[in-house]
Amino acid sequence: MKAVVVHGANDLRVEELPDPAPGTGEVLVAMEWGGICGSDISYWRHGSTGTAVLKHPMVLGHEVAGHIAGVGAGVTGLREGDRVTIHPATESGGYFGSAAFDPHTDGGFCGLKVVRAEQIRRLPDAVDTVRGALAEPLAVAMHAVNRAGAVRGREVLVNGAGPIGALVVAVAKYAGAASVVAADVVDAPLAIAKAMGADGVVNLAAGEHLPSQVEVVFEASGAAAALGGVLHAAARNGVVVQVGNLPGQPTPASLGDLVTRELTWIGSYRFVDEITDAVAALDDGLDVTPLITHRYPIDDAADAIAVAADRNTGSGKVLIQLNG
Repeated sequence: MKAVVVHGANDLRVEELPDPAPGTGEVLVAMEWGGICGSDISYWRHGSTGTAVLKHPMVLGHEVAGHIAGVGAGVTGLREGDRVTIHPATESGGYFGSAAFDPHTDGGFCGLKVVRAEQIRRLPDAVDTVRGALAEPLAVAMHAVNRAGAVRGREVLVNGAGPIGALVVAVAKYAGAASVVAADVVDAPLAIAKAMGADGVVNLAAGEHLPSQVEVVFEASGAAAALGGVLHAAARNGVVVQVGNLPGQPTPASLGDLVTRELTWIGSYRFVDEITDAVAALDDGLDVTPLITHRYPIDDAADAIAVAADRNTGSGKVLIQLNG
């Protein structure tokens, strides 16, 4: 089978690996689509993401969907042909496509992948595997919105309109927010955020300003320099959810409003089981398709990740067809 393997910084290869077979309690998934995440880009660019550093080659990818191609002994309720997405957390505490532990946890950018049966989430008839591949990042956005508490009827700001920010926009609207404003420094992601349901957009690079007195704020850019303005935009006693990954080293940031406005600043990391809720929301009509801007065959994975990494391409979510 083909697999997308990162060997180090700027060293991404499509390789032939042996076909796996499912064991007891496992299923074999024939992968169809994979979405490129910021962590995939970071492994390709730097050979690391956060504190996780590549020590040997690793298959990338944790945003995936496909169909069951084989069922191991002891598995019930699943059968060959079922269309599925996958919860990427492993039994050992690892995560698909992560170098946080050694040995690393290979991801799902491959033709075939063996997973534990309990990681499988069947896709409803109305949800194809293209959208199913976005269930994982949608779950990240749903977890962030859940961390904020009730957003129904409230004013929301999302700073950073990359893929996760755009999904937070969609989830906040789905959860009943009265209005959602998205902010970024580039027009293309703002256009995607608008298509995902944003009531208004702010281009900070064009001299536009963040709204003020916002009840719920999501910081999705991960830029420490943005924190001062984001905290200042929040209303007194407001909630700020930090969903964008901040630098792992000391970085100057203006945090005074955290105290004087008595804000609640909450971190949000991945998700628990919101991937189940994400599949249900997709079935209920939550539309993630405006986020999908590019699709590439697996043989062109290097081109795909380069496009995903370059904001000048106007890319949102870049998908790789894994069964090509």
